[in-house]
Amino acid sequence: MEKQGCVYILTNWNNKVFYTGVTSDLKKRVYEHKEKKFEGFTKKYNVTKLVFYEVFDDIYEAITREKQIKGGSRQKKLDLIAQMNPQFEDLYKKL
Repeated sequence: MEKQGCVYILTNWNNKVFYTGVTSDLKKRVYEHKEKKFEGFTKKYNVTKLVFYEVFDDIYEAITREKQIKGGSRQKKLDLIAQMNPQFEDLYKKL
C-alpha cells in the first residue's frame, strides 16, 4: 500500500508570503512549522498559518501536485486558497 500524501500552502499572518509543501503527515508537519523546529524559509518569514491543503491516495500524486502549485503564479495560489478558504483562516485547528 502506498503512503498517503498531502500538499499544503502556509502563509504568514498578513497573508503576504506563501510556502507550498508536501508531507505524509500534515498535522505533524504543520506543527513543526508552527514551532519553528527547522531552519529555513518558513522560520525566517514566520510562515505558520495553514490556509490550503489537498489529500492524495499516494505521496507521488501529492509531489506532482506540489510541483504544479509551485510553478503557478501568485494569483493562481490566491485563487486556489480562495476556493477552499476564502477567509484565509488557519485550518490547522480543524485537522
